[in-house]
This record gives sequence, structure tokens and C-alpha cells, in this order.
Amino acid sequence: MKKKTLGVLIGAAAVAAAGAWHFTKAPAQPADGKKGQGGQGPTTVNVISPKRQDVPVVLQANGTVSPISTVDLHPQTTSTIVKVHVKEGQFVKEGELMFSLDSRSESANLQKAEAQVARDRASLADLERQYKRSLELLSQKFIAQGAVDTLKSQVDAARALLEADIAAARAVKVDQSFTTIRAPMTGRVGAINVYPGSLVQLSTSLTTITQLNPINVAFTLPETSLAALLDAQRAGTVPVQVFQNNSDQPIEGKLSFIDNTVDPVAGVIRVKAQFDNKDTRLWPGQYVNTRLTVQTLKDAIVVPQNAIISNTRGTFVYTLGEGKTAAVANVKRLHSFGTEAAVEGLKGDEKVIVEGKQNLRPGGKVVLADASGHRGGKDQQQEKGKAE
Repeated sequence: MKKKTLGVLIGAAAVAAAGAWHFTKAPAQPADGKKGQGGQGPTTVNVISPKRQDVPVVLQANGTVSPISTVDLHPQTTSTIVKVHVKEGQFVKEGELMFSLDSRSESANLQKAEAQVARDRASLADLERQYKRSLELLSQKFIAQGAVDTLKSQVDAARALLEADIAAARAVKVDQSFTTIRAPMTGRVGAINVYPGSLVQLSTSLTTITQLNPINVAFTLPETSLAALLDAQRAGTVPVQVFQNNSDQPIEGKLSFIDNTVDPVAGVIRVKAQFDNKDTRLWPGQYVNTRLTVQTLKDAIVVPQNAIISNTRGTFVYTLGEGKTAAVANVKRLHSFGTEAAVEGLKGDEKVIVEGKQNLRPGGKVVLADASGHRGGKDQQQEKGKAE
């Protein structure tokens, strides 16, 4: 009795398994790609025609405005400020007087040195006259040769002493020049830290001068861009644009510097661009957005980036093939910008599938969607007739 019951149960289980397989197994799709009973029909897609246009290859980065030169002014002597000739924030030209120091001691030393030079000149002139007269007396044999030689030595010594005192007077003039401090370059004056009457020393900072025109913008680019950057620099002037925050007005400049090493830790290369800054739109320390054009792809084929598929088989797009089938076109992405990309591998007259490609297979049937996003009327009517 137990064996009979067990056999009935095994038979029932086999029948249930066969029924489940019958209802879950989907029928195979016909080889001709047409919709069969329970099979998948054509995929609805949208297509576009590739565009041809010049595409600039642009590198973007965040940059910092930096002056070409900044000078911290210090006195070169210990003295007292007599007068401050400039104001904070003032623009000065190279050589313009900025500070006057107490120069009474240096003026007295200069007068002393000039008087010493005058005395030496007088002594030299007297010895030269004596020497000239001794030569005349020697020709007449009124004096000995030794006396003439002695006068010659005295003339040479007096001439050397005069030259030494002239050099000393020049040194005093240099010391006196330190009592007037002039702008070493054209630029903008920073905060002034001293006032008339202030005692200043060599370590005292008077103010700073920053050159604002022209001005630099420093930024970094990934090392993968280095080859294109160097090629562009060899070809000529490389244009660079910067944009200030909340501004869409570019400021035009040019590439001026590429560092000689790549940062091995960050994998970037330091770059600088120079800008005309007569209107002082750029300010040292300011953050800006930079755009650098390294080349322009002439008459390039442009497609939407969402049409490009990348997987283990490579990079490709689906195009509309013969008989409304999906054809694979291998492409190479040359440059991406915004929602579009310049590619090579297309002729330009293809119809590139943009929407619906996620359900496609090479050679699969497709049907075009109309402007409202539905299938075209003729295709829809044909499928409706088949269903009936």
C-alpha cells in the first residue's frame, strides 16, 4: 500500500513539473526577426543625423590670479622717516619718490668726502708742476736723476690717493641715496606701515608694491593633457580665457609658462597664462575659471554623447541599417564637450540611433518614433493588422 501511494505522488510531481515548463518556456523568435507568437517585436527608436562643425578642443581648470612681481620695500640704512610721499592703494610709476629719510649725516659725510677729493686734486696738480719743472732742470743738468725719480713717485702716489678718495666719495653718495626710497617698478602700493618720525631699520617693512599689469593666472592641468599642450605651444600662441565668478564675459590672454616637471603625487602640470590688466579686472589672489584651447578639429562629425556605447567590445553607435535594422558603427571619441562629442568612424550621412538603443542587438528590427514619441502610423497599422 505504501509503495502504491509513493508511485502516485511521484507521477503527480512529474505532471506538475511538465506543466510548469510548458507555461514558462517562451517560444523561440523566428530567424527572420519578425514578431512571432509570444516573441519580441521591433524596438521603437529615435534617430538623428550627425552634424559637421569645427570643434575647439578646450581644457578647463580652476585658476588663481597671481602678480608677475611683488616687492617688499625695506630701508637700507637705520634712520628716521621724514616724509611719506604716497598713499595706500596708490598706483606709482617706476622711479617715483615714495619715502624720504633723515639725510643730514649722509650729506655731511658727502661734503667731507668731496672736500678731500678737492684737496687731493690740488696736491696732485702741485706735484705734477714740480715734476714737469724737474724734467726741464734735468735736461739742463741742474739736478740729479734721483730727484726727478722721487718727484715721479710722489705724483703717482698722489694720483692713487685721489682715485681712492673719489671712490670713497662715490660710496658716500650711495649711502646718501638710501635716504630716498623710490618705486622699483610700476604697480599698486599696499598697506603703509610707517609714518613721519618713525625710526626704521633694515628689517622694517615699509610697504609692498604689486605689479598688476600685465598679470598672471596660475592653474594646473592633468598630465594626460601635456602632449596636446606642448603641441599647441609649438604651433604658436595658445589662447586662454578666464571667467570671474558669476560672469560670462571672458578675459582674453595667452599661455606663458609650462612647468618643467609633472607633480608625481597629484599627476598634474603647473601652467600660467598672462593677461593684459589695464582695467584691473583681475586681482591677485582671486579665483577664476580658465579655458584653454589647444586645437580646433576642423569639419568634425558631432553626435550626442548619449548615442555612444562603450563596453568590452569597444566604442560604437547604432545606426539605421537596411530593412530598418540596427547596424553597429565603431567610432573613436575625439573630444567631448557638453552633451555632444566629436567622433571619427562615421561618414556623416548615417542615421544614428539615440533613444531605445538599450534594447537593441546588432541586426535587430527597429521602428521609428514620430514627434510625439510613438511609432510611425504606417508601422503601427501594419502591426495592428498582424495582431488581428
